[in-house]
Amino acid sequence: MSRVVRSSKFRHVFGSAAKKEATYDNLKPTKSAWDSNKCQANGTFVGVIWDSRGGGSFAVLPNEKKGKYPSNLGLVSGHKGAVLDIDFNPFNDNIIGSVSEDGNGRIWQIPSEGLGQEHLTDPVQSLVGHRRKVGTIHFNPTANNVVATSSADYTVKLWDVETGQANISISGHTDMIQSVDWNRNGSRIVTTSKDKNFRLIDPRGGDGAIQHTGPSHVGVKGSRCIFLGDTGKILTVGFGRTSDRQMCVYDERDLNTKIVSQTVDTASGIIMPFYDNDTHLLFLAGKGDGNIRYYEIVDTKPFIHYISEYKSNVPQLGMAFRPKTACDVSSCEIASCLKVCNTYVEPISFQVPRKSELFQDDLFPETAGPVATVESAAWFGGQTGEPKLVSLEGGFVAPEKPKFEVKEVAVVDEGPKTEAELRSAWEDLKKRVAYLEAEIVKKDAEIAKLKA
Repeated sequence: MSRVVRSSKFRHVFGSAAKKEATYDNLKPTKSAWDSNKCQANGTFVGVIWDSRGGGSFAVLPNEKKGKYPSNLGLVSGHKGAVLDIDFNPFNDNIIGSVSEDGNGRIWQIPSEGLGQEHLTDPVQSLVGHRRKVGTIHFNPTANNVVATSSADYTVKLWDVETGQANISISGHTDMIQSVDWNRNGSRIVTTSKDKNFRLIDPRGGDGAIQHTGPSHVGVKGSRCIFLGDTGKILTVGFGRTSDRQMCVYDERDLNTKIVSQTVDTASGIIMPFYDNDTHLLFLAGKGDGNIRYYEIVDTKPFIHYISEYKSNVPQLGMAFRPKTACDVSSCEIASCLKVCNTYVEPISFQVPRKSELFQDDLFPETAGPVATVESAAWFGGQTGEPKLVSLEGGFVAPEKPKFEVKEVAVVDEGPKTEAELRSAWEDLKKRVAYLEAEIVKKDAEIAKLKA
């Protein structure tokens, strides 16, 4: 890959961090070793997974409220295990999903004014069905109330949030699933796994849901994958045999051959990839270092061109990019991200320097808006929607949020809560064990009789 700067309208893109008073300060981001982005963001809120004990929680902060937060900040606390991942509903800024080590997912509705100092403990929906800890959660980008989760039980489940039911369960992974991503129209999924393979999945494909399984990166550390928008390409990032960080690009028409295979550097942190379909810019942020590299994706060889790098001496624990509708078009801000540090979250703005104050339509084509194009029942029935495009000229005005309704709330087995209930459950289990032991003795006698 050539590092010679070629002619491009993005060759002078630069990143600038917010001043200390414009950060979200005095926070306690999680120190969990689980590979997640630690935070998520939309046009209204910033979600940060919290470093908590005795259960899992996360904070949801209003975008405009920056500065130092109080120590008694209100949290979303409803999981019995550590929260591992969160994701906002792309069509309703107030709806956020979370997954946890307790094996369950939760869907929460955040008040429009935020939480303040009040804790939120009652979810509007529970996603109960995985047998082990749940590591990732992703809302479908075009279908309303469709969520994908992956778990240490080696399955990916597709949920209808309205009913709390896992309508589709995809098996076939042979080790821990490390990352999941939807394609642009929400019809397919790509995953990477600890078995060093990536998989392309058609979740509504029945028994043939996994369309392709291929080797990704041979290193023992974590790997990730994303679709590169509507280019028809898939990107994977991971580690090589000598622990060098790598990225590979595949054409969806022939996933057996890498069209790009490049070494990024020799740092040790897992790479977090982000892609902007409007500008065709790829951002690579490494955990544990303060750099963000960005590249331009093109349709011809060499397919990827290095642009520049944002450098900082403050390492990042995680990162999230806001949707394009949250960018400031008047300052030619083409990307807005949030960098998770030890005690604060720092906004970083990527801008293209332009002298004109007019709307730059070459930088801001129509982008995917926060409007669902298909409902959950229709999506599970086989219908696929395309992103609804909106113009950013004159400033984006968010449409009315769809009313969030739950038809049926899934029941979570909380177990015995009092000493009396615990003793009763213990007695029932003793009786059950005694019965099963007696049945085993009978079966052993029958087996011995048959052998004789």
